[in-house]
Amino acid sequence: MTSIFLILLERMGRAISTLPNFADIQNSITVIIIYVMFTLALGWQSGFLQWELCPSRKIATRIILTSLFAPAILEELFFRVLLLPAPSDKIPFNSYLAWSGFSLLLFVVYHPLNALIFFPQGRAVFFNPIFLILATALGVVCIITYWQTASLSIPVVIHWLAVVLWLLCFGGLTKLNYKLAETK
Repeated sequence: MTSIFLILLERMGRAISTLPNFADIQNSITVIIIYVMFTLALGWQSGFLQWELCPSRKIATRIILTSLFAPAILEELFFRVLLLPAPSDKIPFNSYLAWSGFSLLLFVVYHPLNALIFFPQGRAVFFNPIFLILATALGVVCIITYWQTASLSIPVVIHWLAVVLWLLCFGGLTKLNYKLAETK
């Protein structure tokens, strides 16, 4: 048990301290562009995404700051860094794919479970098939960029921006029944 804990601790330390180089960032950009195009196309076509800016600076600031920690950092640490073999572990690609599938499945299932247990006002959204497809796409792009870079930073930024933009610009706050009237 102690050795598993040490392995996970070491994996977290490596992922946190590894900064992507320019080539890593360039490789990630293609995956990110495909993700953005897919997300916008499906989101607009289905009506899940709707242009709607958050009218409150106070709420926007709170979301920008808190979303970096949860969900971005916490979920990426768990679903990518702790559940996936480190890219430097040099495991066979098929094994990495299997672990990736397992991690992705847990990531997607986590959202409806979170709504059932902790976030009841999110039930309609987190059980929505379009949301689950978009969450799957987000999980895939974060898995790929983690594998490409061995760094936590790129998946965290992708996850954080996806959440912040959805909440503040594409109707996420309304879908989650967030009370905007309380602060302007």
